[in-house]
Amino acid sequence: MPELPEVETIRRQLAPALEGRRLERAEVLDPRWSDPAAPAEVAAAVEGRRIERLERRGKYLVAGLEDEVHLVMHLRMTGTLLLVAADEDRHGRPHLRVRLELDSGDRMLFCDPRRFGTGVVLLGAEAREAYFSARLGVEPLGPDFTTEALRALAAGRRAPVKAFLLSQERIAGVGNIYADEALFAASLHPLRPVGTLRPVQLASLRDAVVAALEAGIDARGATIDDFRHADGARGSFQDRFAVHRREGEPCPRCATPIRKIRAAGRGTYVCERCQPRPRPRRAGEALRPR
Repeated sequence: MPELPEVETIRRQLAPALEGRRLERAEVLDPRWSDPAAPAEVAAAVEGRRIERLERRGKYLVAGLEDEVHLVMHLRMTGTLLLVAADEDRHGRPHLRVRLELDSGDRMLFCDPRRFGTGVVLLGAEAREAYFSARLGVEPLGPDFTTEALRALAAGRRAPVKAFLLSQERIAGVGNIYADEALFAASLHPLRPVGTLRPVQLASLRDAVVAALEAGIDARGATIDDFRHADGARGSFQDRFAVHRREGEPCPRCATPIRKIRAAGRGTYVCERCQPRPRPRRAGEALRPR
């Protein structure tokens, strides 16, 4: 699934071509993309409006149109946004679900083989705020993501730290790849209960999350399966992985073979020498930082 760095990469690529342009036509070819809104309702809300800004919130891409109309898109597992010229769109694209035509003549195409990607139109700033408040927590690359904020979110929680990082309602945008890389950098086992982390460990985790996301953006995302840039190119962060998808390979720190385990229901990669397993708690033992 495209995570924060992949979506931010697409935003940076698309913004110069979209901002200031008028959205002439919106063609939703797959009703599932906008369900429960009908494709005609989406088109009526956005057509003819100028795109004032292209933003990102967590893993969502948000086109802010005139009169506080917001087109919110989520790529989910296999969605891709491509920017093409009109003459490149004549023969169609496989798995094309949405076509947005700009007054420049360019087209933005939402392609998605598994059809999990979504789009929704929100009318007004309050609707946008309510939508994201119900779904997303703090932005990890924003000023509010401090060690103190992380400590408040983690306090008293028994969830494994990997599951905590993947909870979008707590920290927006972190997914499987960047959680694995951040936990390795912070020397924390993915199954460690997040409420047991000491202040120094929380500070290290906060910095590691930010560093992993920034490295992903610098590499223009990771392409493992479907992710592509707006021009169809691949990201390169997969070439920099320290542990993710490196099962059996030597740890870059200590040369211990990297293991693949299950954490938060996801395949998770860990060096159990650099990231020691938490000791089992005894029955009735209080949850507290050690």
